[in-house]
Amino acid sequence: MHTSGKMKDFLRLIRFQNLLIVALTMLAMRYAIIGPILSKTEVFLRESHGYPSYMMLQLSWHDFLLLVLATVFITAGGYVINDYFDIKTDMVNKGRVIVGRAIPRRRALMFHNIFNILGVASGFYVSYRIGYPLAGLMFLLVTGLFYFYSASYKRQFLTGNILVALLTAALPLLVLFYEWAALYNFYSVRAVEMPALWVLLWWICGFSLFAFITTLTREIIKDIEDFKGDSAFGRNTLPVVLGVKTSVVISASLTLLTVILLYLVWFLFIRDLITLAYISVILVIPLLSVLYFLYRGRDKGDYYKASTVMKFVMLGGLIYSFVAGIIMNYNLY
Repeated sequence: MHTSGKMKDFLRLIRFQNLLIVALTMLAMRYAIIGPILSKTEVFLRESHGYPSYMMLQLSWHDFLLLVLATVFITAGGYVINDYFDIKTDMVNKGRVIVGRAIPRRRALMFHNIFNILGVASGFYVSYRIGYPLAGLMFLLVTGLFYFYSASYKRQFLTGNILVALLTAALPLLVLFYEWAALYNFYSVRAVEMPALWVLLWWICGFSLFAFITTLTREIIKDIEDFKGDSAFGRNTLPVVLGVKTSVVISASLTLLTVILLYLVWFLFIRDLITLAYISVILVIPLLSVLYFLYRGRDKGDYYKASTVMKFVMLGGLIYSFVAGIIMNYNLY
């Protein structure tokens, strides 16, 4: 029973459910978006004697697995160091802490260091495998950003919110970067001409933009929810600096912008009825409920509900990648 409790505390510390979402996001980008698009992209190989074939994923499954593990390890390390620095404010905002109570501070730092070492080492190895060893510096940079976010940036006006949103948006782009490098290494030598992959870039950037806006919105809503603790400990978050009402207006504006962009992207680029139905039911209706909770905003509970619904919207955006993959694979345009 005691061991089971320790394991639960450890899984809470590293936000195990969030780490699963990180891994699922990377899998979705590779197998639900990049793979289907490549399977529709013609290429003429030098040995094919003029007959076209279709592109395929070139990053090996074990290298991709290491890329996922590197990202998950570094993200876990980021969660640990965040809790390490947030003991006092978590007691006010959440009424409970993990580090310092369930898990000693020294052990939390040990976990943080182990996760970072494993993540950076895996990142450098995968970067070496694709022929760009210096790309491993990205993983080292992110470990530093997570540390300084927890120690300082999250207390600064908008800096922490934007940083978290950028790191979330970088996840689909990370998958694309490593796959693109592997594709270039293979097809630049074997193909008569390297195919243009702008459609691939457009799709991945679309998911990144969605991740950025929804994450930024949710981070601001969470700051509104944590206003009491943040103001008590002198944090310069958006609600503390500009006030709760202004922060609500900004969050609502970003939510409305998300709705507009979803329909605009559908109208200009996608135009299939399955996507329209998915956007309307799975994404827009929950976003409208976020607007309702923000407008009502009677207490912390309303902002918690808005934040929770926004998290499901983000998950809905991720699940759409699988829907899009099915649409592309079966030509359901």
